[in-house]
Amino acid sequence: MTLTSRQQLTLFIITAFIIDYLPFINLPFLWSETFFHEISHGLAALLTGGSIRNITLSFDGSGVCTTSGGLRFLISFSGYAGSALWGLLIYSVADSLSQKNAKLMVGIMLLMLGATLLLWARDISTIIILLILLLMYVLPLVKSLWFSVKFFIQLVGIFVMLDAIRSPLYLLDGRDLGDGASLAQLTGLPEFLWVALWFVIAVGCLYRLWAKPNENKKAIA
Repeated sequence: MTLTSRQQLTLFIITAFIIDYLPFINLPFLWSETFFHEISHGLAALLTGGSIRNITLSFDGSGVCTTSGGLRFLISFSGYAGSALWGLLIYSVADSLSQKNAKLMVGIMLLMLGATLLLWARDISTIIILLILLLMYVLPLVKSLWFSVKFFIQLVGIFVMLDAIRSPLYLLDGRDLGDGASLAQLTGLPEFLWVALWFVIAVGCLYRLWAKPNENKKAIA
């Protein structure tokens, strides 16, 4: 049995939604989204001449990346935008790779997690979460489980992208906290405009996957 690319994408979206409502099982995927959000802040700081002081991940799925120097506007903007782009990149690259070569993608993700653990993790919750994520990403490489390496990477990519669509909406709580409030202070433009822009970017990334040629894919099983 074969699936078209859109059918496969739909299957991943449904699977991600189901996982999101499964207690405990959803946590590593939620932590993955938070990690890519915070590392996007950090990479923006590094690319604009700043540095990362530390990255904090909490068990409830929240996180903070503390930076110094760099271009503050780009650093603040990059969190939600980066999550959406990471999701698009992870899914797209895995979709175009063989299962064998997909292991390279997992290796890159493990390298990022390992570097964060060694260089920027300062508290026990962050260390525990990073170790759990490292274990989760290692398992597909060393043990034959019910899913393939390629399936696992694509599922992570879709989960990260879907959360990038939803998460910015939580900023519209009237508390003037978070990346949207920071950008509003920096630019004088209201927070909801930045939330709307992040939402459009994330939905655009998902649409890009949907708009790809509807080719037949091998069945996932």
